[in-house]
Amino acid sequence: MTQAQNGNWLRAKGHAGSKVTFLELFFDLVFVFSVSQLSHALFAHYTPLGAIEAALMMFAVWWVWIFTAWATNWLDPERMPVRSMLIVLMLLGLVLSAAIPEAFGEKGLLFATAHVLMQVGRSAFTSYAMRPVGRSSYINFVRITIYFAFSGLFWIAGGFLEQEARLICWAVALAVEYCGPALAFAVPGLGRSRTEEWDVSGAHMAERCALFIIICLGEAILVSGRTFSEMEFSLLTGVVFAIGFIGTVAMWWLYFRFGHQRAAHRIEHEDTPGSLARLAFTYAHLPVLAGIIVHAVAVEFMFEHPHETGNLAIAASVLGGSGLFLIGNLWFKGATSGRLPLSHLAGIVFLLLSAFVAPFLQVYVMGILATLVLIVVAAWEYKSLTRAPAGPTLH
Repeated sequence: MTQAQNGNWLRAKGHAGSKVTFLELFFDLVFVFSVSQLSHALFAHYTPLGAIEAALMMFAVWWVWIFTAWATNWLDPERMPVRSMLIVLMLLGLVLSAAIPEAFGEKGLLFATAHVLMQVGRSAFTSYAMRPVGRSSYINFVRITIYFAFSGLFWIAGGFLEQEARLICWAVALAVEYCGPALAFAVPGLGRSRTEEWDVSGAHMAERCALFIIICLGEAILVSGRTFSEMEFSLLTGVVFAIGFIGTVAMWWLYFRFGHQRAAHRIEHEDTPGSLARLAFTYAHLPVLAGIIVHAVAVEFMFEHPHETGNLAIAASVLGGSGLFLIGNLWFKGATSGRLPLSHLAGIVFLLLSAFVAPFLQVYVMGILATLVLIVVAAWEYKSLTRAPAGPTLH
């Protein structure tokens, strides 16, 4: 294949070239399964160790998805080689998701192998596709491939080890991967990346992350609806169902009404969009994702143990889901506006203070409290924005 043909694998510059394609949406369907598996795994093994394992797998799933989003920011999914690569990634992602419940059991090697093949394969493919752009872009993805190949050694090794050793080995692998962007993918002999070279389409990146959040929120609604349909109807189950739904709607309102549009506008007009995308989308969305998953788990607990009191573990999920979501939005909005929204800070502080009275509250009452916090934060932010003069900041 000639370089001219190879160059056709890249997106055209401009608004039309930054649109999210139907194949990218199709690709995201695999991650509906991933998020579902993560919430089920956390609910089924709701212990300190189970929470750590679920968090580790969530970090792994998110890192696969966000780096694919970065790659398709440059690659054109309408081109057959890129389309084929994404379909292969979908198959491997399905294997990765299917292995989640037993990732720290019999399917550890399967989970690790799928993760490594996705990360290394996609990065190597993108490095080849970037060759016509210039040496700096090509070398940048070579560095990324090296980081994933190095972390892959720990992923595969962990697949052969027992549970505790596997957890440590995979934690090291994730540390290597997550430090990569922060270290500018520094590699001896190949230098470091410069954020000025990460010429991303801000609109595409913002839309991709927004669609992923929609998927996660959709899973939270599915959990609530599925559990509600399996239970005998009563006034209490109806209340819990309403709590779960309203809480999810409040999350959607906070992210899409007050965060997504401003972030898309800011990154499109940023001098160094790659640097902002690294902070606001690559890292800051992690607690947003974690908050939605924990919220889905909390809804299941509210259905199964509505009257229970004194269970600090359940209280942590009910209050922690809303808290993590607010922390993520605080980080995201602070990165894209330059100022931290006071409403979110107040909401986080109130949830922390609520933990002191949580042992004396029934689980469903805590759910009502956490949902009210999200509603109040959304109302506060709406009022602040309508009063604030036009400008790049939130408040």
